[in-house]
Formats: sequence, structure tokens, C-alpha cells
Amino acid sequence: MSVAGVGEFGLIDRVTARLSYGSTVLLGPGDDAAVVAAPDARVAASTDVLVEGRHFRRDWSGARDVGHRAAAANLADIVAMGARPTALLVALCIPPELEVGWAEELADGLAAEAAKVGASVVGGDMSASPTLTIAVTALGDLGGRPPVTRSGARPGDVLALAGRTGYAAAGLTVLSRGFRTPRLLVDAYRRPEVPYAAGPYAARLGATSMIDVSDGLLADLGHVAKASGVAVDVRRDAFEVPRQMRDAAQALGVDPYSWLLAGGEDHALAATFPSAVALPSDWRPIGRVAEGSGVTVDGRPYDGPAGWDHFR
Repeated sequence: MSVAGVGEFGLIDRVTARLSYGSTVLLGPGDDAAVVAAPDARVAASTDVLVEGRHFRRDWSGARDVGHRAAAANLADIVAMGARPTALLVALCIPPELEVGWAEELADGLAAEAAKVGASVVGGDMSASPTLTIAVTALGDLGGRPPVTRSGARPGDVLALAGRTGYAAAGLTVLSRGFRTPRLLVDAYRRPEVPYAAGPYAARLGATSMIDVSDGLLADLGHVAKASGVAVDVRRDAFEVPRQMRDAAQALGVDPYSWLLAGGEDHALAATFPSAVALPSDWRPIGRVAEGSGVTVDGRPYDGPAGWDHFR
């Protein structure tokens, strides 16, 4: 059955029937707007969009996978501010011939990823479109703490990473070359493993800056360096190349460090901490902050693209 067959409101009923709501949701879908509790009296908000053919392909990823990815991209932005995600709003632009089951499974993926952090899908919008597009807005609660921004890094700080980088980029390269293995890499592209708890914990530890690594580690650290007015140096030896990535890189003729240092969509978290802070096990040091500007690797400029740019 196609989306055109059930109509807009029939599809809305089918999708919302699959959702559940956490304690922060005071009023869910069904009215002109949802109502979400904001105990902190401030709301962290972020939005992102996935466009078919640009950000995902249905022959590479199932609907649930796309739902997980769409939610993760936004939830990661919220935890990178040190906040706890509370709600998602989702706008779907759908080709009328799309199967209803695909849209339902997309909703399942969105809801399942949100549930990992206790958040809920609370509403959104739908429209017909020749291009399948998913726009998600995430809301979060700062819990009484100031937001951790990109502008607080200071010379002498330790640069640390929570989560992994390069896996999703390697998976994308594998898929683009017509392969479906190694599964470790392909699955990482389909569903990122975001270190959600590490963001708010970093805020409590006193992180001076933090960012979601969505476009590539070096590119995103460039935003931190610019906003903070500092230089950031990354240690190449802080990154271990897993066997599956090393084998794939050799087979495809790719430098694996181009994935690790410049690959995006794993949604790791990069943060800076005062040197006196004892980092927990989920945060590993990968470099330092110094006087100056820009991002270097082992003290030298990086030779190659630093990350993803939507318009290049």
C-alpha cells in the first residue's frame, strides 16, 4: 500500500500509533503543538535534515536504519551541549508512491533511537515531495548547567574523544564501491553508535568546549579552534586502526587515517578539558590545545580534505 493510498491523515494515524512518550511529554501529537516540560527554563534546540540521494540511499539502508541515523544526528548535537535530550519533532516530505510500511519502519527507528536517551517523538509535519526528505528538530534540558559551547577551549587544555571516528566513512566507501562487507563498517554507516551519556558527563566534569563530530574530526575541531581563538593539535598515534578497517583500506586503496581523521557521521564527541581533570574511561586523550590558530596533526598541517562540505 502506498502513502497516496492511505492519505496524509491516515499515515499520521499509523505513525503516531507506533510512538510512546516519556515523562517530559505533557501533550503529544494530536493538537497544533506538543507540550514538553522544560524544568531548566531553558531549551537546547537543534535541527538537521536527511535528503535521499544526498544523505542516504534506500538500497543501502533500511527504513529503520534511516530513522536511527536521522534521530542520532540531532540527539548527538544536544548531548554535545551537555544537555539531556527530551523530544524530537519530525517533518517528512514523501513521494506519494512510497510504501506505507517504509514510513512506519522509519518511525520505529526514530522512536527507538530517541528511547535510548529517554526522549520521545512528539510531533511534526508531512508533505508530498518528489524527493524523500526527513527533517528532525531535537530539544534538550540543560539540567541547571551552562551549555558547553565551542568557544571555551583554552591553551593547555587536553583534547579528548568519546566514541569512534572513521567507521561510518569507511562503511560509506565500502557501499559506494559496490560491497556489503565488512559488516562492522557497513553497520556503522547505517546506524551510528553515539556515546550519548558522555556529553552531559563531560559537562559535569568541567569540559571547556565540546562538539559533535558529524562532518569529520579535523573539520569539526576547526570550528572549536576558530570559536575559541586557539590552536588544536591531534596526535595520529591516538587512533588505532581496527583490523577490518585496515583490510578494507588496503583492498580499496584508501589511507585509513583519512577515514579516522576526516570521516563523519559516527557522531563521536570531541571535547577539551583542563589538564587537571581526570578523564573517565569513555573519554580518551587525543591531543592538546595551544596558543595560535587552526588544527594540526602531530604539529603539522593535514594534507587532505579535513571533512565533509555539503556544497563541495
